[in-house]
Amino acid sequence: MHRTHTAGQLRQENIGEEVRLSGWVDTIRDHGGVMFLDLRDFSGITQVVLHNDSMLDGVNREAVVSICGKVRARAEENINTRLGTGQIEVFADVLEVLGPCKNMLPFEIGESTETREEVRLRYRFLDLRNPALHQNIVLRSQIISFIREQMTGLGFLEIQTPILTASSPEGARDYLVPSRKHKGKFYALPQAPQQFKQLLMVSGFDKYFQIAPCFRDEDSRGDRSPGEFYQLDFEMAFAEQDDVLSVAEKVLFETFAKFTDKRVSSPPFKRIAYGDAVLKYGSDKPDLRNPLEICDLTDFFSQVDFPLFKNKPVRGIVADCSGRPRSFFDNSLKYATSIGMKGLGYITLADGDFKGPIEKFLTDGHKRELISSLGINEGDTLFFVCDVATVVDELAGQIRNWLGDALEITDKNAFEFCFITDYPMFEYNPEKKGIDFTHNPFSMPIGGLDALDDKNPLEICAHQYDIVCNGVELSSGAVRNHSPEIMRRVFAIAGYSEEDLEERFGALYTAFQYGAPPHAGMAPGIDRIVMLLAGEETIRDVIAFPLNGNAQDLMLGAPGEVTGQQLREVHIRIRD
Repeated sequence: MHRTHTAGQLRQENIGEEVRLSGWVDTIRDHGGVMFLDLRDFSGITQVVLHNDSMLDGVNREAVVSICGKVRARAEENINTRLGTGQIEVFADVLEVLGPCKNMLPFEIGESTETREEVRLRYRFLDLRNPALHQNIVLRSQIISFIREQMTGLGFLEIQTPILTASSPEGARDYLVPSRKHKGKFYALPQAPQQFKQLLMVSGFDKYFQIAPCFRDEDSRGDRSPGEFYQLDFEMAFAEQDDVLSVAEKVLFETFAKFTDKRVSSPPFKRIAYGDAVLKYGSDKPDLRNPLEICDLTDFFSQVDFPLFKNKPVRGIVADCSGRPRSFFDNSLKYATSIGMKGLGYITLADGDFKGPIEKFLTDGHKRELISSLGINEGDTLFFVCDVATVVDELAGQIRNWLGDALEITDKNAFEFCFITDYPMFEYNPEKKGIDFTHNPFSMPIGGLDALDDKNPLEICAHQYDIVCNGVELSSGAVRNHSPEIMRRVFAIAGYSEEDLEERFGALYTAFQYGAPPHAGMAPGIDRIVMLLAGEETIRDVIAFPLNGNAQDLMLGAPGEVTGQQLREVHIRIRD
């Protein structure tokens, strides 16, 4: 038996017991003839006392050892209140090395998160010993288990969908797998279980879910690791948008409330139409912890004789900047130019009148209108953002975020959820020089078939929705298009013929002709949920073995070369 207790288990009630512990040597300390060893395992740390120096022969930090000894109380002055085991120690009679460790570690375990990522990922097995990172992986396991319990409690059936599947155009590059038995043909790893979960609804399963691995050959982002990611994929038959959002609200609220001490916005989550979100927050991923909102001043400035704001969209942001020094406004200008703006105009209400370079272009009537319509108070500053329509909202959103942080009004002790709804169904694709889908092509247009008649495609909205938390998109989903007729019409608008539809999405298109129920679903991202709850800035710190930013596994050496025999078996030749 390697242990009778774990290293974080012993307490005062164990005093006097003979125990065996096994784990890693965290530290070794010499206190004038008495040696102390901190023994660490997954559960915590126990202090071990050794009175024979020879017991430490060949022992260094991070070696795996087993010790036998008696539990005794620490002297009162030596109690460590930061440890659960801080009131006891183990007086060792026997120490056995189970796994020796090299003398030179590539980095200090407790400081691994400060080490270059290349080194951390090459020695990921050491990096994961860091208690903070280790706890992230434990937290991930606990969150996934809790989510599974909630989904099964709501009547959802967990079903696994294939990993080897067919390539389909879903917005990102596929990972391709060559077939040995079928020369010149390839499988693809699923970008998402989209078609499979809809086919399950056609198959008569009422509520499906899985913690689904998804594979996309795309560049790394702070909130997505290249290669693979995981999502809570779920679908519901005979369901509408409200049914799906109700499930998402319950599961996410319960999950966040269980695993954080921060305030979590209670259901029902705020619902914001896509167009309103872009205008009021400058993004379809708004951080609602920031109370600032953006207003549209385009019409207002059409009546003002100020050339720089003529014939362009203008956005305004009102913020209480009272008491702020001149350097604050200088910094706001520096930030604005750093994101590509030509400048950042502003006026401040002080002593009943506006102060600022734009003030001279405003009449008394203009000033009264701004104060009344925008609710401007003494000490408030109105910032202006003006640019072409394609970028003005994004720039205004970035200024809003900067002001929220700089003014320290973004609540860092909260999780604020919202749903973004009513996304545009189509967009203009300049490369294609035509209409294309903005989101999931299998979504139901709002208004169904009637919405497709005699209407500008760019004005058609879809039953598509996202969940956003603290400015991070956690999920996307939609009410699905289950009508072959609507599917033909929708794809025709995007330039696809019925033959294209049958070739690219044949299984789904065929299945819908054999009795398909209305259905809807979504897929919150597991990695992002854990990242938020763990308080991490990068998603790689909540994944046990992530690829680096260049999509490489530095520890195992993937992607790597394979033998000529392996290539011949799958009918592939490497060209220079």
